[in-house]
Order: sequence, then structure tokens, then C-alpha cells
Amino acid sequence: PTAPRNAAIVAITVTILNETSEIRELAILRPVKSGAQSRPEIERMIVRNLDEQTTPAEMHATELALKKLGLAPPEFQYRSFVVKLLTEQVAAYYDPKVQQFYLADWIELEGQKPVMAHELTHALQDQHFNLRRFGKWPKGDSDSELAAHALIEGDATLAMTLYMAKNPLVALAFIRSLGGSNLASDQFKQAPRAIRESLVFPYEQGSEWATRVYKRGGWASVSQAYAKLPLSSEQILHPEKYFDYERPVKITLPELRTLLGTGWKRVDYDVNGEWSLFLILDQFLNASDESRRAAAGWAGDRYALYEGPKPGDVFIIQQTAWDTQNDAQEFFDAYAKRTWRRYPNAKATEITSDEEMKPMNGQSVQSLTRGRHAWQTNEGRVVVELQGSRVLIMEGIPESADTKALLKASWQ
Repeated sequence: PTAPRNAAIVAITVTILNETSEIRELAILRPVKSGAQSRPEIERMIVRNLDEQTTPAEMHATELALKKLGLAPPEFQYRSFVVKLLTEQVAAYYDPKVQQFYLADWIELEGQKPVMAHELTHALQDQHFNLRRFGKWPKGDSDSELAAHALIEGDATLAMTLYMAKNPLVALAFIRSLGGSNLASDQFKQAPRAIRESLVFPYEQGSEWATRVYKRGGWASVSQAYAKLPLSSEQILHPEKYFDYERPVKITLPELRTLLGTGWKRVDYDVNGEWSLFLILDQFLNASDESRRAAAGWAGDRYALYEGPKPGDVFIIQQTAWDTQNDAQEFFDAYAKRTWRRYPNAKATEITSDEEMKPMNGQSVQSLTRGRHAWQTNEGRVVVELQGSRVLIMEGIPESADTKALLKASWQ
């Protein structure tokens, strides 16, 4: 069955590539090789790509961070989940490494034309802007990587939308095919919200961003973005910040291993960005307007994740910078509210001069001193501190550690 199927794919690829090239205003510089792949083949490709891009240690660190921030349940297994989820989602893909386009062999062709238009836009992007350079992103800046993906996927999603507008019958077949299909797949429905929303971000927020750029200066403006990449999820969420090209504040954090105690090691050092901070807040606030407002005004951040000697020993520190003191105050208040909900048995405490944590009498958020909240939780101590336009957060401070010394080192 594969030979005729492949011949059909090759023929349809040529047709759709021509249409897409015209819509996207990018010339075809060379033919695009194409073919069908089975589910096991696609799964192998996904696993290979994952392994090339992230080490098991990095996967483990991401899983720890998701759990520590309350974004995934304790039993959650990140890597196997991502493999299952992606395998279930992929109907077609373009691989920049071999410059080849593949279509899933179990899918009826007619309904997949828009997906092909999307993936073949990637082929055109690759011919003009080299997508391979995005495969090896520098470690420690996931937020700018998310922004680059939002450009690539937003561009392709916009092209696909325009393709469907020109081909209403094809659009109808596509929408029908989604009825029993992969977009709302079981794995996807079961995914922790933060993972779902991060996977969707490049397509959804990315295409809104690409549309704004397109309306401003046509496809030429979208193409120029490959030479002047969006630098943060903030620039995707607020295109005017991209047009002004505000650079994120670079933040560094000191190594706190020795202050945490014997056997602690740093396992992750990265940037959350406005989108992740929104998700961290809204996981517990469940009021998306409020959370969006609190995460807006972001200027930069950096977090470090540490793993301790005993299973379950996890400490995370986040230093965040804001455009104004007002923005910082808003985030500070929202993060405190989120923290009460994140640790249901939390007790408010004070950090006193004699280094002990003393329980406070009034437990309401209002009664806590402006500028610092501290809690005792069943997962170690938590401190959220506001200084000017910065907010520092520490969660999971071990019992044996000196909170004051950690604060002092972190504000240096």
C-alpha cells in the first residue's frame, strides 16, 4: 500500500507547496522530498528528536520544577508523557535536519491538506531562514526559545489559515477530520494544564502575534522577524513590546549549594518569562484576567532549581524584575495569594533577627508586612520578598538552612 500512497503524497505535496509558496510569498528554492510514515516510525523520530535536544538530566529537572511549583501531580512522569502526547498529535511534520516532509500513513489525505500547508510553510521557512539553527538553542533561556518557536509556528499557522480561507471545501474536510481526531486527544486532555498551554502557545499566541506583524507590514515584516527574533514570551503576548524591541533584563543568581547544606546540587538554571509566570499563578488563582495582569509588566527573571540528598528535597529560587514598582507589587501580592493556595497547610511566620521563624498571630495575607511574606509549609519554608521593582521567591528552604543568609546572598 505504501508505493501508491507515496506517489499520491508526492503529487499532492507539489500542488500544496506551490499554493503555500504563493500565499506566504516565499519562492520555492528547491523541491521538497516527501513520503508516508507509520506510527512506530513517527514515534522513533519523536524520541530521537527529544533525545537530541534534551538530556535525561534536563528532563528530570523539568519534571522536578513542574512538581515543586504545583503544576504537575507527584506521580507524573514527564518524558514518557511527552513522547505519548507528541506521537498522538503528529499528523505530518517537516524535518529540517533532512529537509524532508512526512505525512502519517493512517490518515485520509483530503482532510490533511491544511496540515500539509502548515508543514510545507516550515519547508519554505527552512529554505529561506534556516530552521536548523533553532534546533540547538543555548541552554538556560527557555523563554526566548519559546518566543522563537512562536514566530515559526505562528507564521505557519497564519499561512495555513489563509490557505483554508482560499480553499473553503478543504477547510470543511479538515474540520470534519478533527471530529474524531488528534487535537483534543486523550493524552492532551489528561495533560497538566501548564504543559498543555505551553505546547499550544507557539500556535495560538504565536499566530495572534504573526497576524499583528502581518497587518503591520505584510509577509515581508514576518520574514524580517527571522533576522530580528522576538526575545521573550512577553514580546509575543504584547507585540508592541516587540515593535519597541525592549530587551529583557538579564539576571544572574549566585550558587547557593553551600548555604543549602551537604548533598544539595543545582539541577536547573533558566528563565520562566511572562507566560510561565502567568501559568504558575493561574494554576492556583484560577482567574486568568487577574493572573495575566499580575504577570504583565515583566522585565526579566531567572530561576535556579536544587535537588537535595533525600528524595523529595527540592528547593527553587526565582528572582524577577518588573517594569515599575507597581508591577512588582502586583506580582508580589498575586504570588502570595497563589502560595496560600499552593500549600493548604501553610502557616505564616516572620523572619526575625535571631534567625528563628516565629508563627504570626493574624494569619490573613493583609496582616503580613509589606515587602515580605514567609510561611512554614509541609514542603519546607517559603519566602516571597519585594524590594523596589524586584520580587524574590524561595520555596522549599530546608529546615537546617539559614533563611537570612540565603536572602542576603540572593539579593547581592
